[in-house]
Amino acid sequence: MGSIEKVVATVNDLQDGEKRQVKVGDTDVLLARIDGAFYATGAFCTHYHAPLAEGVLSGEQIVCPWHTAHFNLKTGKQQEPPGLDSLSCYPVRIEGENVIVQVPEGESGQRTLEMATFDPNQDSRTFVILGAGAAGSHAAETLRIAGYQGRIVLVTADDRLPYDRTWLSKDYFVGKVSADKMLLRSAEFYAKHDIEIWLSKPATQVKAAAKTILFQDREQLSYDALLVAVGGQPRTLEVPGAALQNVLTLRSFDDADRILAVAQEATEAIVVGSSFIGMEAAAGLTTLGVKVTVVSPDSLPFQKILGDQVGQAFQQVHQENGVVFQWGRKVDRIEGEGKVEAVILDDGTRLAADLVVVGVGVQPATELLEDVPLHPQDQSVVVDQFLRAAEDLYAAGDIARYPDDRTQELTRVEHWRVAAQQGRIAAYNMAGQPTPFKTVPVFWTMQFGFPLRYVGRAEQWDEEIVEGNLHGSADDRQFIVFYVKNDRVVAAAASKRDAETAAITELLRLDRMPSPEQLRSGKVDLLDWLSQAI
Repeated sequence: MGSIEKVVATVNDLQDGEKRQVKVGDTDVLLARIDGAFYATGAFCTHYHAPLAEGVLSGEQIVCPWHTAHFNLKTGKQQEPPGLDSLSCYPVRIEGENVIVQVPEGESGQRTLEMATFDPNQDSRTFVILGAGAAGSHAAETLRIAGYQGRIVLVTADDRLPYDRTWLSKDYFVGKVSADKMLLRSAEFYAKHDIEIWLSKPATQVKAAAKTILFQDREQLSYDALLVAVGGQPRTLEVPGAALQNVLTLRSFDDADRILAVAQEATEAIVVGSSFIGMEAAAGLTTLGVKVTVVSPDSLPFQKILGDQVGQAFQQVHQENGVVFQWGRKVDRIEGEGKVEAVILDDGTRLAADLVVVGVGVQPATELLEDVPLHPQDQSVVVDQFLRAAEDLYAAGDIARYPDDRTQELTRVEHWRVAAQQGRIAAYNMAGQPTPFKTVPVFWTMQFGFPLRYVGRAEQWDEEIVEGNLHGSADDRQFIVFYVKNDRVVAAAASKRDAETAAITELLRLDRMPSPEQLRSGKVDLLDWLSQAI
């Protein structure tokens, strides 16, 4: 296969720290100038194919504008997820004033990093990963990338290969993406890299002291190192009638399929809880033509996480689309003959329902662990900065409570992107490459076309600084809300301000955020501020 060369710029077209998207043949290329040299890579993020030219350049890193994946533009390597692959790199040369890029024909713009070959003669160890979600799937690949040549066993209670769980309550729920597109990798990929996949294999006990795992079918497996990434179990309602047919939770692929099957015939649904899963389910069911009522003991969506102003914006969006809210209420009981027919609230209100979706949070699924320290608050697994919980045992994802690298406070984050990065970091540590876990948490949601990105973490805050418009029409609604604790910005929530949100992620990582006083003035250009901070 041949290649194509093209003059894409002159040497004076880009200054240091600038980038642009260019075309070489049929291939889109990201061209950047860093430390006086030019680099060319694939132009789109390997996660959802966001145009990286719209992201922010921070030193050698490009930060994706949508979900803040990080790539090194000198090497193309992904440094932070989401997504699994890295960017393709293309040769660049200078002839006179011309910048010339060479691209192979048929280039996709992304690549899988080189992986070590399984060789039990070189390494007879067995590394096991319990759980094939974001953390587990990233860990399995990273072990091979890190050079580990021993046996890898990726175990899941699910009956499917690892898939993108974030789509379950978003695009998959409303039919924008098919089931086969949800898979992170093919069966052929795992076979090629000698990653064993054990499907439909629930574990019942992990004996950390004996380094042994027991399974529901009574099989046992010994390990040399183990990553526990089993995630959380959805909390259920402890009320009469909760076991009736069509009272469902949304966590897995099968959960989503069950809800969608019922929704085809349903006319009225009750969503219990105003969590992100609950609100995304409410948006999805409404889009499918089902009348939805949300029942919650709170007074606004996401109030404890995002505050009143963002909560009011989400409520407005949902109400504009027909969602009804019952705030300050709890479910007293569920009635029906065999299957749900009505939900009775604690004030006696009776709500007709063909379907109930329970979204009241998750509980770390850690009851199978023996000889592993658990946190008294929620039974999460307490890990150190290397995500180690016990000798040769690591934990990642929803179950892991880790020391925040900025505050050293033990923190647990239920975010897909955090879980993915923890899986990668745990794998490097398992492979003997000590790597502390450091990241800025990022979360995203999309409801009725209303996007939100939340970066950083603020369990409590003293002040909200608002820039933009939270409550205008759908076209006008764009904003950033900065959360301030002890006169320091610790988190931000934003809508339709993608590049600035990516810049905030980097500024938080670098600990170079503008002061609250500077942000209150309304005169801070975050992109310029980042360029000065690097």
